[in-house]
Amino acid sequence: MNEDIRALAPQAVWGHFADLNAVPRPSKKEARVIAFMQAFGESLKLPVQVDAVGNVIIKKPATAGMENRAAVCLQGHLDMVHQKNADTQFDFDEQGIEMRIDGDWVRANGTTLGADNGMGVASIMALLASTDIAHPRLEALFTIDEETGMTGAIGLRGGLLSSKIMLNLDTEEDNELTIGCAGGIDVTGTGKYRAIKAKGTAFRVTISGLKGGHSGIDIHRGRANANKIMNRILLIWQNSPFTEMQISSIAGGSLRNAIPRESTATVLVVSKKRSKTFAQYAKTCFAPIVAEYRDTDPDMKIILEELPESPEKMMKPDFQFLFLRVIAGITSGISRMDSNIAGLVQTSNNLSKIVVGDGAYSIQNLTRSSVNSEKMALANDLSAIMELLEGVKVSMGSSYPGWTPRPDANIVKLMVDLYKELHGGEMPLVNACHAGLECGILGTNYPNMEMISFGPTIRGAHSPDEAVSISSVQKFWAYLVATLAAIPE
Repeated sequence: MNEDIRALAPQAVWGHFADLNAVPRPSKKEARVIAFMQAFGESLKLPVQVDAVGNVIIKKPATAGMENRAAVCLQGHLDMVHQKNADTQFDFDEQGIEMRIDGDWVRANGTTLGADNGMGVASIMALLASTDIAHPRLEALFTIDEETGMTGAIGLRGGLLSSKIMLNLDTEEDNELTIGCAGGIDVTGTGKYRAIKAKGTAFRVTISGLKGGHSGIDIHRGRANANKIMNRILLIWQNSPFTEMQISSIAGGSLRNAIPRESTATVLVVSKKRSKTFAQYAKTCFAPIVAEYRDTDPDMKIILEELPESPEKMMKPDFQFLFLRVIAGITSGISRMDSNIAGLVQTSNNLSKIVVGDGAYSIQNLTRSSVNSEKMALANDLSAIMELLEGVKVSMGSSYPGWTPRPDANIVKLMVDLYKELHGGEMPLVNACHAGLECGILGTNYPNMEMISFGPTIRGAHSPDEAVSISSVQKFWAYLVATLAAIPE
């Protein structure tokens, strides 16, 4: 099916996207895609630089007659989010993405597609390889590790770029021009607990089929968080007449910036006499929860299975009592909406991953806000809640700044006017987003560079539902080419 992708228009973009998607490129394991991009630049006989952290910079001279125009930095990130459906057999470290056409959409077979930010990267590659597209001097910046900490953008030194304008190609609605974004910080609690032996009947509860999605862009959609749903179920069971329920393990969520879609827990009912009654009771807890999310997560499934063997190590009841309440107290979702920009989330938290078992636990959060003081206030609130667990170690890392909007920047005015010209007077939506874009970080070392972000329409980023619109890629490509031709001196 990937050959069918190459036949789509514009072929230059889709061909490079197929090439890119043949290269495994998980965050923090970008060695192969760095080498791929370096070889690509060298094959074009263009200057290529790989900086100290792994970012790739490829520079291309202006086309004839464009030498006096302002230089433009084209920016995208090389890594992609790796998510798959539970029943999909796929090795992200070894396999290329398997793509298919579905009407006006390109999707992957049970995995994330990598359109975020592969479409932006492929478009930059097409421009670097082009021989018939007018453009000023170009500096292509391909950063690493955007999805799990933005360490590439953080590590980019000043002085490597000289462009006056940056076009970040990482926005996911083709009628939007993004000029600001939220900052973020990871807040993680880890610790140990005393595991005890117990005998009884073991059950496994599995939550699956949730929509998930991007924890910034999709956080306002009210989708279920598998970690919160699981904790709610375990709290109900703990507070039921079956108080001898004990937890052996929990595994929920996978990535810091993806709303958790799945969670699994193994519990033990210590009294065998109660195990049958417990199973009947436990399943009655599922129906109202599934009904609550029938609109946002219509494919949610909650399944209870009795296991043939019991685990050996369980949480002590007193620790379990407190642990479940701490998780219940962690905000996940919107904390505050922006008071000036209608519909924009200002501050949120994603309870992204919970792992419990063998006497140890980890609780991971990604906190976002366009207001740095509010971001830190919520991060400190989360710390205070987790610190109720004796011996917990709370760490804050991968903090990155937001991007302050500059609506009066020349590039914003140019691209608004050009969009209207191309689309019969239609006005683009100029906005800020709740996702984390690299512009805020890059701007710390390049404060005088005007920045704007745009891209084709992508749905379901960071989930196996990810898809990119074929017609939107055509629209975006025409807009990008026209923008480069219109860059002034």
